[in-house]
Amino acid sequence: MTTFHSFVDKVDERLGDGLERVLCTHHHRRLRRLGWGEVFEPGGDQDRLGGRAPVRAGNRVEVLIDGEESLPAVAEAIRQAKSHVHIANWHASADFRLTREPGSPALRELLAEAAGRGVEVRVLLWAGPPFPAFQPSRKLARDEQRKFTDGTGVRCVLDARERTLHCHHEKLVIVDDAVAFVGGVDLTALEGDRHDSPEHPPRPIGWHDLMARLEGPSVADVAEHFRRRWTEVAGEALPEPAVPAPAGGSRVQLQKTVPNDTYDFLPKGEFTVLDGYLRALRSARRLVYLENQFLWSPEIAEVLLDKLRNPPADEFRVVLLLPRKPSNGSDTTRGQLGRLLDADDGHRRLLATTISAHDGGAPVYVHAKLGIVDDEWLTVGSANLNEHSLFNDTEVNIATDDPGVARTTRLRLWAEHLGHPVSELEQRSPADIVDNLWRPLAEEQAERERRGERRTHRLVLLPGTSRRAARLQGPLRGLLVDG
Repeated sequence: MTTFHSFVDKVDERLGDGLERVLCTHHHRRLRRLGWGEVFEPGGDQDRLGGRAPVRAGNRVEVLIDGEESLPAVAEAIRQAKSHVHIANWHASADFRLTREPGSPALRELLAEAAGRGVEVRVLLWAGPPFPAFQPSRKLARDEQRKFTDGTGVRCVLDARERTLHCHHEKLVIVDDAVAFVGGVDLTALEGDRHDSPEHPPRPIGWHDLMARLEGPSVADVAEHFRRRWTEVAGEALPEPAVPAPAGGSRVQLQKTVPNDTYDFLPKGEFTVLDGYLRALRSARRLVYLENQFLWSPEIAEVLLDKLRNPPADEFRVVLLLPRKPSNGSDTTRGQLGRLLDADDGHRRLLATTISAHDGGAPVYVHAKLGIVDDEWLTVGSANLNEHSLFNDTEVNIATDDPGVARTTRLRLWAEHLGHPVSELEQRSPADIVDNLWRPLAEEQAERERRGERRTHRLVLLPGTSRRAARLQGPLRGLLVDG
């Protein structure tokens, strides 16, 4: 039986590798045809914020961790709005409350109050899939649209220009073209309650997510992206945003996925999220830290595989934080992890983990989309590491090469996940923390789980790194729905 299973695994490995090569070839051919082929070419401009998107200096960037920080910040910005509030979301619920304080208003009431004092409020939502295969359905999207607009002065438009089996996935809030929020947090409780804190108290399911708050010239790039989508979908011409004065010392690049043949303003699309990730990961020397809902992009996996097979330094480490059970693509993510572990070949440079509630019980859904390389490059946004987000959904990320922002964010996140104060972690190198805190904790909890004992820490090794036939699902979906 063992021999038979080994044979099946080997066949599966060959099939998976072959199919992924076909998918990558298809993506290369498609992007070359659109004038984006250089994204796949290593070398060239060594600037981590190079590529084909503008880089703005003079920004203030703050990464807001979990709903406890991000949602009240959005609510406060809307309350302070003087000119306009622009929101683009995968989905937003009119009755969603951004804070859990007694008497806090629902999103509809918050936006209606702003509109009532003369603020122009525009909300741009995905219209939902053309057939009711998954949420939000088109009926649900229309129902929420009516709730936002009826008697409120709020304008809400549904965007149905998605590619087959894909969506508008970006999550943006722009207030007065002076402050912008870019991240993974949807303004809804659909499919999961976004309210959570770094403590992740026990509840049916926790929700770990991130959002970047921007001030300075880069806000104009976020505002311009919203303006172009709104003008084309709603038919209302908006003025070009003024560029805000410098507000800090960070360089920021707005990175997007806009599939080709979706909008007239970008007929050949934009793929700077993919460009940004590949550029940064290729440059990694000491550390790659990724928090993501999915990890089944073969293009991303190939760069990580090469780094693990040919580590640039003894201290090089790859740390992944992923959900235990993603909403889809679970087996494909596990398959890629199997490949990465094989490439690591027992050198223990790769660590794949997930988290649970503080008492080691209920799961915490990792919905964050974050990348940090060498504490010198950081990206936060809406893009997952799958073919949907890198080629076919609309997505928006921000990236910065400010070492202070990257390192501060990593330390805050690692303090949350490890349960150690930032003041202790900042004295230690990333490799030391991974080898002597992350790994022992995760392995201890995995062993407790294996023995049927209750875990005592939120961190645990990610289970299920098999490479069996389910690995083929992601590439097959990619080939079936990609164009």
